[in-house]
Amino acid sequence: MRLITSAIFFLFIFCSAQGQNTGTKWYSESTSNGIIIQNSYPKGGLYLGPIKKYFNYSYLVFFHRISNKTADPIVIEINFSGDSIAIPNSPDTFMNLIIPQATMTHEKESLFSYGVTELDFLDSPTNFHKTLNPEEDCLFYTVAIFYQTKADELFQERGGNRAEFVLESQNLFYKIPPQKNSLFCGTITFNK
Repeated sequence: MRLITSAIFFLFIFCSAQGQNTGTKWYSESTSNGIIIQNSYPKGGLYLGPIKKYFNYSYLVFFHRISNKTADPIVIEINFSGDSIAIPNSPDTFMNLIIPQATMTHEKESLFSYGVTELDFLDSPTNFHKTLNPEEDCLFYTVAIFYQTKADELFQERGGNRAEFVLESQNLFYKIPPQKNSLFCGTITFNK
């Protein structure tokens, strides 16, 4: 009887601990004028989307949370052009930044690539537009797709293992060193 009681108690504690959200571990977090931006660590692997003319594709998925702690609605506008970005110190190696339209949720944090499964929009402009009321927040993805223009050197140093959005005044910048230390990509404005 004592063994059964102990087993039930252990099972209850285990199930309770599994159901608790211990909180996201963010790579970076910043606050500017009541707007909080949190940036995740990366997940990713080999890129299996439509490969057009290059070689050795791989990708990293990041997710981001923007919270409005102000008294007014804010409007978030983010745009990535689809243009290739050269990687310093790695000749013939490039990166594209994209914003998947899939919806990120905290339940997807444990999934491979945070649950992103569709990556077939390489070289296309992508954007994110969202209005947040006071005390609202949103989650969204960014993806960095890496590739080489020559097949002879496999997976050169690509860097880009961390990425973050940074707000300066109302201008939004994306940083993914060493590829880009500061890429203007949009704005966060007050909608009064």
